[in-house]
Amino acid sequence: MHQVKLDEAKIRLLDLIEAAIKGEDVFILKDDQQTVQLVPVELPERRPQFGSAKGLIVMADDFDAPLADFNEYMP
Repeated sequence: MHQVKLDEAKIRLLDLIEAAIKGEDVFILKDDQQTVQLVPVELPERRPQFGSAKGLIVMADDFDAPLADFNEYMP
């Protein structure tokens, strides 16, 4: 467990964050009282939302029409 005064925490913040990510308890003291606890954030697992783009994609009516650039290759 790390208990660090506020002035020291300003200097060692990166080390304290790394310790919290590793699962160690990190407390920052102000006026000799535990004021702040650093804890890592656990993000929820993201799952695809099927159908979320419905209505956002539009296909042109001539989507599958031959392109003018390929006319010389057409029979």
